[in-house]
Amino acid sequence: MGHAWQRLKSWFAGVFRREVAPGRFESGAKFSWHGWLGGNLLVWPRREYLVYVPRGFARGFFRRKRAPLLVLCHGCKQTPEEIAEATRITSVADREGWLVLLPRQKDSANPWCCWNWFDGRTAEGKGEAAIVAAQIESVVSQYGADSRRVFVAGMSAGGALAAVLGLRHAGLVRGAIVHSGLACGAATSPMTALGVMKRGPDADVERIAIHARSAAGDGVLPLPLLAIHGDADDIVAPSNAIALVRQYLRLNGHPAIDAHIASRSVLPIADAESRAVVDGRTMTTRDWRAGARLVARLVTIDGLGHAWSGGDEKFPFNEAHAPDAIALIAAFARDAVP
Repeated sequence: MGHAWQRLKSWFAGVFRREVAPGRFESGAKFSWHGWLGGNLLVWPRREYLVYVPRGFARGFFRRKRAPLLVLCHGCKQTPEEIAEATRITSVADREGWLVLLPRQKDSANPWCCWNWFDGRTAEGKGEAAIVAAQIESVVSQYGADSRRVFVAGMSAGGALAAVLGLRHAGLVRGAIVHSGLACGAATSPMTALGVMKRGPDADVERIAIHARSAAGDGVLPLPLLAIHGDADDIVAPSNAIALVRQYLRLNGHPAIDAHIASRSVLPIADAESRAVVDGRTMTTRDWRAGARLVARLVTIDGLGHAWSGGDEKFPFNEAHAPDAIALIAAFARDAVP
């Protein structure tokens, strides 16, 4: 009897004392009938993706709580593998317990592997926005992610796609993070996209937000925004960050936006503003809130060009100087959803 009891105790101990699984990448692909591009109907509306499963992630019976999901969209001439390594997202995901979805653009859709944020259907929430939205739904279901904590982020063209997903897929996405990117619908055609990057939107992006607000279902707003932009960015002008913040303030119905109706190039007065010198650079943070809830946060970094802040400089479009954009994202994720 004693030996049997010891064996039974050892069995239970083996079940409940599971070794911590290391982090790993898993691959997948998703199709969407709404994913056809307006500018190229020959591109099959399916994109591959990677999922980073963090260290110690457990499913089902052994799961203590559902994991947040961060969607990280790469920029032009990048891959999911490169942005994951350059931003060091895996170490933060291990610490924070995040699942990370990394969509992959294909060169048949864009020769530079840019996301087609300037495509009319994509800007409406269809096109590539619909494909990534389908990927999000699949990953949330397959991995049991916390649907209340799905944040979509991106760099440059990936940031512009993140802005579209936040605006057009509110409810599925609970926060948008745009590094060196543009507002949803900023360009009215692919031909105007380069000019928009240099000068700012050629469309009324606030009107786009008003329509999106009326289409949003009950209980999905506010949908908070984190915008990170360098004041020395000569690829995507800082005026695009102003337009982006104004668009999301309009989406969320923040009263400060009405103070500058006639001047769309001016930032509304923030509810809080602070400056800090980090690694020899001045970082200015402006917050707009609805009561205690964060609506929008703009982080402007002096001297930063068109590069991921705090990234690995062996990769293009990354700069090693602080602040660390991933740390800013982690702080935003904790602050954005109560």
